Amino acid sequence: MWPESDALHRKGPPRGRLLPGRATAPLLAIALMIALFAKGIVPAMSRLNTDFPNYLTAARIVADGGPTKRLYDTPWFQEQMRRYRIGVPSEGKFAPFPPPTALLLIPLARFQPLDALRIMTLASLACLSGSIILLSKVLSWRTIDAAIFVLLSGYAILNGLRFGQPYIVASFCCILGYYAYLKRRPWLAGISFGLFAPIKYFALPLLVYFAARRQYRLVVGGVVTILAIVLASIALLGWPLHAKFLAIFGNHLIARLDMQDPFTAGFQSFDTLFRRLFIFDARDNPLPFLAMPGVATLGVAFTKVCLVSVAVVTLVRLARDAAAGVAPSVAIIGILTLLIAPATATYHFALLWLPVGLAVGFALRSGAAACAYFMLGAYALIGVFPYRLTAAFEGRGGLSTLAYPRLWLLLALFIACIYCVWRAPNPVRVRPAAPSKPAGVAGSGASP
Repeated sequence: MWPESDALHRKGPPRGRLLPGRATAPLLAIALMIALFAKGIVPAMSRLNTDFPNYLTAARIVADGGPTKRLYDTPWFQEQMRRYRIGVPSEGKFAPFPPPTALLLIPLARFQPLDALRIMTLASLACLSGSIILLSKVLSWRTIDAAIFVLLSGYAILNGLRFGQPYIVASFCCILGYYAYLKRRPWLAGISFGLFAPIKYFALPLLVYFAARRQYRLVVGGVVTILAIVLASIALLGWPLHAKFLAIFGNHLIARLDMQDPFTAGFQSFDTLFRRLFIFDARDNPLPFLAMPGVATLGVAFTKVCLVSVAVVTLVRLARDAAAGVAPSVAIIGILTLLIAPATATYHFALLWLPVGLAVGFALRSGAAACAYFMLGAYALIGVFPYRLTAAFEGRGGLSTLAYPRLWLLLALFIACIYCVWRAPNPVRVRPAAPSKPAGVAGSGASP
């Protein structure tokens, strides 16, 4: 039920190379860091953008003892943004954030908006560095290779910093949770997985998975952390706000968000894709592929059921091994969670660091280098793809499918990960490989 040996954790597996060649990694790392500084750090330190003002306004309302039950009242919320002089009021809203989100920036509530964003940026950069260090340990990659892998997520980091989103911090918590699991520290692992779960749900399927594996201390740690945050939220914000959230949560699950176009390809989800293809709307979608609303509903349900079924069957296959099956299982669950999400944005894909890293590491260990680099390429394309090139296809009947490159790349990642598990005669018995020659490819990892 735990990773295979104490020696593995005391000494760690040998460091492998993700990228061949001595000059490739340093040059690529320098280029990516320059892009990070110019397009992520400088904008975040210079001006407010969208999203962050929503978090900060909610925190100020709570800190000032305001009527928190009105947080989902968008006109009133925008008026508070005007009063606090935070961001652009016409773009402000708190819906459909879960109520505990209002507590996220309480420590920064008294700072000036730009100063608060700068502090948030520094915290995100610290978690970015921590994620790189922990991934290098988990995957047994050189630190520079782990840094390149993380920085290749591109927009996930740049927009996460510019918009003041907490997903870099949330991803760090997930990586820390998995690292703590490898180190046989279940309480720390559970707390790390549970810390952001009431706000961003990505870690919830992982807790369900570890419950199925009877990692009870880890799961109890996660559940207690979640309950503590939720109870604190109810105590500070009141039950009426939470009751209202439960009433609007259904719309969130089908990508019908306040002040958002329900047909937009910006969400890059199966929900909006099938809606765009099969639901007619005179204003927002006058040119569907076919005007058949029933097909849209059934298409979304059928697609997600198929994806979940494939994942479950594969997880059952991986469950034969109490140790080596965990890494690819976490990879599959992490990728699937984003794939079936009703709405995603570029900054959400910081959450791919752990699952894709585990998937690539597993593929390299199982001798499927081509599959590993295919997944690495799809992951990098998600981070750097010029989405403006495909935006023109949106709303043009069947051509709308071309406006969803991020969704198709994520689907390709999922399929490749599943294929890599099933292609090997006995995939769950794959163990860390010996270090490769300097010019070769190793990329072994600590497989739990």
